[in-house]
Amino acid sequence: MKQDMIVILDLGSTENTTLAREIRDLGVYSEIYPHDITVEELKALPNVKGVILNGGENRVVDGVQVEVSEELYDCGIPMMSVDHPTSKCEKQFSALPNVEDLESFIFDVCKAEANWNMKNFIADQVELLRKQIGDKKVLLALSGGVDSSVVAALLLKAIGDQLVCVHVNHGLMRKDESESVVRVFRDELKANLIYVDAVDRFLGKLENVADPEQKRKIIGGEFIRVFEEEARKLEGIDFLGQGTIYPDIIESGTKTAKVVKSHHNVGGLPEDMNFELVEPLKQLFKDEVRACGLELGLPNNMVFRQPFPGPGLGVRCLGAITRERLECVRESDAILRDEFEKAGLNKTVWQYFTIVPDFKSVGVKNNARCYEYPVIIRAVNTVDAMTATIEHLDWAILAKVTDRILNEVPNVNRVCYDLSPKPTATIEWE
Repeated sequence: MKQDMIVILDLGSTENTTLAREIRDLGVYSEIYPHDITVEELKALPNVKGVILNGGENRVVDGVQVEVSEELYDCGIPMMSVDHPTSKCEKQFSALPNVEDLESFIFDVCKAEANWNMKNFIADQVELLRKQIGDKKVLLALSGGVDSSVVAALLLKAIGDQLVCVHVNHGLMRKDESESVVRVFRDELKANLIYVDAVDRFLGKLENVADPEQKRKIIGGEFIRVFEEEARKLEGIDFLGQGTIYPDIIESGTKTAKVVKSHHNVGGLPEDMNFELVEPLKQLFKDEVRACGLELGLPNNMVFRQPFPGPGLGVRCLGAITRERLECVRESDAILRDEFEKAGLNKTVWQYFTIVPDFKSVGVKNNARCYEYPVIIRAVNTVDAMTATIEHLDWAILAKVTDRILNEVPNVNRVCYDLSPKPTATIEWE
């Protein structure tokens, strides 16, 4: 990578991603690595101009305070230490270095250049992709979401018709979404698209599986199996393209940071997988992915499309998935999206969706007792998906959505609104 880089070593800080974003906002690329990186591993990274040792409240692991190797201090790369409180009971100092000190270290001490931008990123990735892939073919999981769409555009720029897109309908898509993906990518963009109907296959594998981590891994593993089967029908497929982004990797855990949740494309890949991964967006935050898409010339309505998790509605149909509750999620989600679009909220709210839990409550329908599911509405705003705030919806809109869901979605008798920010909640419920 041609861009200069500042490496952040994780010594237990909860502010690693915020610091990385601040450095990138200054025009310098930054990545987060574990505290026990070796000198050889550090020097093998491209264009490292400086290292920030970022300590914090998670610095003590199993009773021992983590430290970097002594050899790192003598490796010839400038270093800056940022020590945060190691206990929540201690005085709350500033969580991050001030901008002046950060700029001084990056530009005066490290002599880094502010050359991190999407144009340079794309040029570097095209070069790296061509070097990695050669004359082979790449099989890309094309959900039609932002991440996979940007990956598709980047791969098309790098390798053209060596890209084979596969859209798998696993039965966990939003209403009419598979049809839309086929229409846009096959019919309008003329992509080499294979459509796979795997609804019964996925739902069969997920039957009676309630644990969210297990669900994610089953979905991720089954995706790979489907791609392997499709690849065997083709020739020269050696690579699997994925829309993995930086928050996916960070949330799947580090040595001093606990797992938030395993992402299906990080923790759910089978060990005997027969593909080499191609993940050109894996170091980008969500807003950077969108900026990359715009730089590649994708239309705004595609770049700013609603984020959608890889496991789809499988993580919004809480607990063991049933077809009945899955339809409740799908239909209520369609109503929410329709009303948000009518109100113009689709242009201002970052992500909004519905969840149906695996329990029922007593209600009244047609003057008789009923025992049916609740629908939970979630609407959040965020920049990088690492933190999120709640959208303060107008009561009239909530009332309209509630009325439609209760009248149009079978087996539902309550609608609730989730007011929990991230943290302490995650954006998704599973």
